[in-house]
Amino acid sequence: MTDPTPSATRPATRQSGESIAQTANEAKIKPKKEGNFFFFLFNLALVVLIFRFFIFSPYNIPSESMLPGLKNGDQLLAAKWAYGYGENTFPLLPGRYFAAPPKRGDVVIFKHPVDGVDYIKRAIALPGDTVEMRAGQVILNGTPIPKEQIEDFIIPVSPNTPCHVLSQPVTLPDQTAACSYRQFRETLPSGRTYNVLDFGPAPQDNFAPAIVPAGTFFAMGDNRDNSQDSRFPATPGGGVGMVPQDNLVARASVMMWSSDGSVEWFKPWTWFTAIRWSRIGGMF
Repeated sequence: MTDPTPSATRPATRQSGESIAQTANEAKIKPKKEGNFFFFLFNLALVVLIFRFFIFSPYNIPSESMLPGLKNGDQLLAAKWAYGYGENTFPLLPGRYFAAPPKRGDVVIFKHPVDGVDYIKRAIALPGDTVEMRAGQVILNGTPIPKEQIEDFIIPVSPNTPCHVLSQPVTLPDQTAACSYRQFRETLPSGRTYNVLDFGPAPQDNFAPAIVPAGTFFAMGDNRDNSQDSRFPATPGGGVGMVPQDNLVARASVMMWSSDGSVEWFKPWTWFTAIRWSRIGGMF
């Protein structure tokens, strides 16, 4: 007579074997999922680094030397690829590759020739150009750059924008205190235009003709009486002289953020009222 016990227990034995195999497979899959997660994080970090060092990078505007176009508290994205790549773009990269000069009128970020601090100015003259200034008017290759006075530039007073001693304090219709500056529009030979500020006669309104040497460019701040630029010899924390093109870092491209500096962390509504919404997304 056949014992029914083995046949009765056989299905249970088969199911146990399947359960063991399934558990083993799950154990194999779990490390694979964890490995995929770390691989994703590595790829994400790599993409961010490539974007940061080779494509676009954020920059903060800490001064008023580029008023009216750039305000203290602006944060912009700058194109790292515009002028090529070198040690100023990526510290571990020897030499300079795909080098390109700026165009007249570009708003450029570069390393100060002496102390290496990031500066932002406007490229005005290129190698071989003769540049001078008489009574506040730039003269390029013997021809004055047209300079037309337009409506005053008015900016509300804020922690990031106090009134300059030579500006005119005014009160806006909503009783907000503001600063008023004389504003002019300059037009380069290419037809490119931009606005500048001028407080009036100042020592830096005049300098003798100078030829821009090969491999350099002549830069100026748009806030003409409040900018240390190529009109001044290169000194730490001061003028920049003729800027070597190898010191170029990036070209200003798009406004990413702007704040008037009135944020108070314990007053959440100021997180929104401090933002200069109308400036976000502006192009250069």
